[in-house]
Amino acid sequence: MFRQKLGIMLLMSVGFCQFAIGQTDTTSTQTEEEEDYSMYDNLDFVDEAAKRFAPAKIKGISPAKLITVGYDWQGKYDITAAGYTTSEGTFAEQTATVNSTQGLRLEANIPVISKNSLIVQVGARLWDINYDFDNPTSLTNPLLTTLHNNDLASMGLNSTIFKPLNEESFLLFQVSADMNGDYQFDDPQNFRYTKYSVAALWGKRPTDYKQWAVGLSRTYRGGDLNYIPVVLFNWTSPTKKWGTEILFPARAHVRYTVNPRNLLFFGYEAEGYSFRIGNQGQARPDQDFDDLEIRRSELRFRLMYERQIKGFIWLSAQAGYRYNYSFNVDQIPDGEDFYRGFFGDQEFIQENELTNPLYVSFSINLVSP
Repeated sequence: MFRQKLGIMLLMSVGFCQFAIGQTDTTSTQTEEEEDYSMYDNLDFVDEAAKRFAPAKIKGISPAKLITVGYDWQGKYDITAAGYTTSEGTFAEQTATVNSTQGLRLEANIPVISKNSLIVQVGARLWDINYDFDNPTSLTNPLLTTLHNNDLASMGLNSTIFKPLNEESFLLFQVSADMNGDYQFDDPQNFRYTKYSVAALWGKRPTDYKQWAVGLSRTYRGGDLNYIPVVLFNWTSPTKKWGTEILFPARAHVRYTVNPRNLLFFGYEAEGYSFRIGNQGQARPDQDFDDLEIRRSELRFRLMYERQIKGFIWLSAQAGYRYNYSFNVDQIPDGEDFYRGFFGDQEFIQENELTNPLYVSFSINLVSP
């Protein structure tokens, strides 16, 4: 089953790579050895009498990724799946060792409108999450057998809209629709289990070196549905050596620019979604608890290195510590989600525990100028 997923993902990654190479061949003769991509930030193609708008980027910020082909790997850790009782019987608590969790990650974010008064990007994402258990024949807890038999898949569509209001102020909107579960990419689950996220921010770009914004987000990064305030703060020092790239609480990084072709980052990212367990392959025999969802969320504390390979092709590598925030299981009949928030008292079907491993991730990226 994992081989089937892997084959589909590899075919798509080859297509992405061929597209990326085709895009960069035409620019290689124009790109200098030490090209600084922030030089494009303030290009203005309107005449002096026209209205000016705040650019979307600041000087020194890392280049935006248009197409990404990556691989993610987590080291050995333990999962303790809670026990429970249904009409089908009692399922005991079980602890199992996962040798590794790994999978391909394909992402694309393509500008469809790019004007000084409006920028609209449309994107797509495909992730495969495979659980390699140490002794799979010993698994008895339904959650563990589900992860072993089916893996987890995630795919989604998203859009980012940047609307400048004047020379300093702007609006930023992000929307996404994601389908996550134990399905196969060639046989996806019902669309009624799709999860929708949205964020809206208002901000200022007072100088070429600073950009900030505040807003509100409807998100699943904590695993389950939540509404939280968000703060954006991008900053570059006048020397362009140090900076920050922050969208709190989703992610926050300190950036150090070795030179325009080599960037170092230190910080964290919160990564999370709700994954439906669809009783695929009758992995769960307990029909009392159907329509279950894993509230998967983790914090990744990491060091990242990004380097220009040639033209607009960049390599990205990261290594760090994966801290489990949530891996509990909820019952969501017919996909009708509910809001628990930080203070809700709704009980989980299973409250599970994961130990925390080291992880590494690599990707090849086609970036935007």
